[in-house]
Amino acid sequence: MRPILTLRQYTHDLIAHSHEHAQLVFGLSGALDFEVEGCGSQVRQQSFVVIPSGAHHACGSPDGSRCLVLDIPEGQWVKDSLGEHAEASQRLLDLPARLSLDAGQSQLVSWLANSPVSDPLIAQQGAVLLLASLNHTQPGELVARRLPYAALDAHIEQNAAYPLQVADLARVAGLSSARLHVRFMAECGQTPMDYIRSRRLHLAVQLLRDTALPIGEVASRVGYSSQSAFSAAVLREFGASPGQLRRDSCDKRR
Repeated sequence: MRPILTLRQYTHDLIAHSHEHAQLVFGLSGALDFEVEGCGSQVRQQSFVVIPSGAHHACGSPDGSRCLVLDIPEGQWVKDSLGEHAEASQRLLDLPARLSLDAGQSQLVSWLANSPVSDPLIAQQGAVLLLASLNHTQPGELVARRLPYAALDAHIEQNAAYPLQVADLARVAGLSSARLHVRFMAECGQTPMDYIRSRRLHLAVQLLRDTALPIGEVASRVGYSSQSAFSAAVLREFGASPGQLRRDSCDKRR
């Protein structure tokens, strides 16, 4: 049986997944970048995030973060354990949110974090008490704001011939590199570097179709010093060589 309460250390390693149970993540120390269904925030001390059952989420902490995690048992656990509080608790668990804790709630989280939560009785009773205490907590900032793709694409196209790093896109988006990584995984299912590579190759196809530039020149304009490496990348991405893509485009114009 999955533990109800656990203490977890988060690092710069990205976690991106979903699970069929609701989860609450309480900040104890450090800062944890979090995305739930494309909505972003940061979990710190005296705050927590709600992850509904089945919600895709991603998180990472470049400087390290320690959290108390409450994994809600599936089935009738909330109804059976919370009694008259069950309905309010279920409403809390059904929507993604970032919330703040008051002084009493923070004290309870801290007490649980310093208790032997591996003890099933302490975990069970602690989880019930903690959930009941959260029923009147007001949602905080969990902002559904997508990445500025138009600005990111323009920056990639303007600098396609030069080395591009995640930090370059992070500056355009106004985010840390770690937060940008989390956001890309949550919204696109790919890393920022994969996104840069894909945008470069789509720009290359446009050049192949709309200009008569030699293939080596096209490769150079999108950041490839080797024509063979460029050709291999185009083949992997589009299933055709640069020459074939150009010939197909010419055939369609005839």
